[in-house]
Amino acid sequence: MNSSLGEHLSTVETPEPLVENGFEETDMVSQAIVGDSSIDGETAAVSLALGAPYSPAETEIVADVRAALESAGYEPALSISINDDTPASEGPIVIAVSSGKGGVGKSTIAVNLAAGIADRGATVGLFDTDVYGPNIPRMLGVQGEPVRADQNQQIVPVEAHGMKLMSVGFLVATEMPVIWRGSMVDQTLTELWHDVNWGHLDYLVVDLPPGTGDAQLTMLQQMPVMGSVVVTTPQDVALDNARKGVKLFDDHDAEVFGIVENMSAFVCSNCGENHEVFRAGGGTKLAEEFDLPVLARIPLDPAIGEAGETGEPIVVGETDVSGLFADLAGDVLDHIGRRRRHSHTSRTDTSDR
Repeated sequence: MNSSLGEHLSTVETPEPLVENGFEETDMVSQAIVGDSSIDGETAAVSLALGAPYSPAETEIVADVRAALESAGYEPALSISINDDTPASEGPIVIAVSSGKGGVGKSTIAVNLAAGIADRGATVGLFDTDVYGPNIPRMLGVQGEPVRADQNQQIVPVEAHGMKLMSVGFLVATEMPVIWRGSMVDQTLTELWHDVNWGHLDYLVVDLPPGTGDAQLTMLQQMPVMGSVVVTTPQDVALDNARKGVKLFDDHDAEVFGIVENMSAFVCSNCGENHEVFRAGGGTKLAEEFDLPVLARIPLDPAIGEAGETGEPIVVGETDVSGLFADLAGDVLDHIGRRRRHSHTSRTDTSDR
């Protein structure tokens, strides 16, 4: 690293400290986020080890680096190069949305998480693998859309709200029940994963079927899942099943980013007060049990259901609930960036910092 640039960039702190060898590292240089750097005239070329495109925290890091270089009199020329050993190194970054049982609003969370990431500028794919209840095409207003193949006989995803979408729902008649045995489920999901031409993606959000059975295991074994968001409602009967979902990802070395407590409370449109429809605090209880954060508490709001019926993700609106989903998307991206940067730091020889 150019020593002059290193001096300027060592003043840039990261959003969170990293403890290495008993010492707390807080700046970019000590965390090895600053890679190769050089000066050519008035231009400062700097490589940054960042791994979550459009993450709020990493966007802030880039802005701070630019500001530090400009204040030193240089024109910044920034590039991205990260050396980590997470599943994201294979690309794209795969985010699973799971639940231990049906009926907790998992698909609603998946749709708005994906749309919220896309709204930040990322290239996003949404893979609806819920073989028994593929509702996402309806939620995005593309139900009944025909599926076509490209010149290589790969399936072309449907475009919806700035995202690429593939769903089991495109392959079955909406009025017919899906009666598949386990082997058929495994084969269908495996073929879909390998036969869809996603093109370039920054992120792929996967809406898993509810439960912890063959379908979930198949997708975890087939896909390089970076991590998951586990969705639950507050009551104990949902928590019992969500707990199994958390353990499933632990067994497959896929990080659980955190818990989303859906239908957290009903907000009365007349009086403005919150009413606990279910027993309160369930999401917090589950998060504390596994030392995980509660990423979001989404209220029981009729506007969310209406958005799903009209095919317009509520996250792209300007309501309080829209803001909750937007914050969820940002928090998940920040978790991804943090994990990738920490992995990069641990792989970087201390003597090279």
